[in-house]
Parts: sequence; C-alpha cells; structure tokens
Amino acid sequence: MSEQQVTPELRQWIVAQAQAGHKPEVVLEAMRASGWQEAVALDALEATLKGFLAEHAQAAGLPVPVVVPAPDLTDSPLWLDAGDRQVQVLMTLHHPRVVVFGGLLSAAECEALIELARPRLARSETVQTETGGSEVNPVRTSSGMFFGREENPLCAQIEARIARLLEWPIENGEGLQILHYLPGAEYKPHHDYFDPAKAGTPAILARGGQRLGTLVMYLNAPAKGGATTFPDVGLEVAPIQGNAVFFSYDRPHLITRTLHGGAPVVAGEKWVATKWLRERRFE
Repeated sequence: MSEQQVTPELRQWIVAQAQAGHKPEVVLEAMRASGWQEAVALDALEATLKGFLAEHAQAAGLPVPVVVPAPDLTDSPLWLDAGDRQVQVLMTLHHPRVVVFGGLLSAAECEALIELARPRLARSETVQTETGGSEVNPVRTSSGMFFGREENPLCAQIEARIARLLEWPIENGEGLQILHYLPGAEYKPHHDYFDPAKAGTPAILARGGQRLGTLVMYLNAPAKGGATTFPDVGLEVAPIQGNAVFFSYDRPHLITRTLHGGAPVVAGEKWVATKWLRERRFE
C-alpha cells in the first residue's frame, strides 16, 4: 500500500471540523471512512489540533493548553473500569471539565483513611507562591495531613485505582491529602494551579511541573453543608461518602473556569481526601 501524505488541504479540513465543534473521535472516524489509514489519520489529527490550539492561544494572549488527566468518556458510559472496582459516572460538565464519580471508594476504605490520618492532623496550610513554601491562611480553616505517595497498602491501592480511572501515571501524582472540617470550617474559592507570575512558582514547579487536575474524594457525609462549589458556573457537588469530583485545568489561567471552594460545614463534620495530578513525576 502506498504511503499516504498529509496535505495542507487535509490539515485545513481538520481545523474546520474542530471549529465546527466536532469531537476528535468523530473526525477520526470520518477520515477512516474516507480511506485514511488509522495510524496516519491519528498522527495528522494530533499534530494539526495541537498546532491549531497553540496558534489560537498565542493569538489570544493565553498560555498554550497541555494534555491533562481524563477519564475515557467515549460514548457516554455509565460505569468506568478502575481496575479493582467499577465506578459510576454521575455527572459531567465540559467547561470547566468536571466529572462526578459514584462509588470510587468503599465505606471501609473511607473509614480506614480517616483513622490513619487522625493522629497526624494539623492546621491546614496553603502553598505560598511568593516563596514556594506553605503558610496558615485564613481562607482555609480545616485541619489536615499528607500521606506520602504509596505510603501504605491502602494509599497504594487507591492511587492505582485513580491512575487507571484518569489514565495518568501514579508517579505524576502528589500523595493523598486528608482534610477534616468541623462546623463553620471552609475553604474559600481558589484555583489549584500555580500562578506563573509569582516568584515562588518556579521552585514549586521543579518538583513535578504544574498541577493539571484535582480529585476530591468524600470520606463521610456531613449532616448539612460542605459542598464543593464552582462559583463561575453555579455548580455545587454534594459530599456523599465514597463519591468524588474530578476537574482538570489545561493551563494556569482563569479561562479554565476552575475556581472552586469547600462551602462551610453547617452541621456535623466533613472528611475528604484530595489527589492533585502533576505534569510529570512528582518528587
């Protein structure tokens, strides 16, 4: 079979399909139906769309988007294979990219994480991007602790499940952070990516690059309050034990619309486990 050549006309057609809102998998299928070899079509699609997005971002004065962690939601599945368990897809939002999962953790796993974390809790801190360190901040009134990545068998099992679910390497993730909120405690709206304009950001990025995605797992259900909120889009995700909310941000910019927070706990207490995913291996 003669080698197929990717022409400027084909690239223009691919860009036109993207501008019309067609998903990459739809464009790929159309190319295959027209006689393009799958390997050639995939390479052409990837290279053309990457170039198109970069040019569009530069023209608008925005950072260039990068590949982010993501579950495979092709054909709108109701369940996803996370290796050792099936996880429900309860809700999806495209912009910002938000996915709510059901049953990511079992009740026993949630309770075990709480008990392992409880003796090590301290007042939560936030990253100080001016220096690259961390500090106690009045916007965050919880207590918490970090497990090292794969620190114990339970963490290793959960991290492997997350890596399978979000198709992102285990080594590109920070260790699990456990947070405990009492009545009145909250985390005011913020972004999880690191601001490139801050002096301390280069030191933070040296440990594994930018954060690209966040997974918040609910370890219990408070009686009232404690939702994860996305103020830019008016979304609130209820903290139900075993469920989780995932969101990604392909560049450190407000355009991602990933402003989010932990609403105050009104009654009871709230426990969550947070997993942040980086561009490359996190040290």
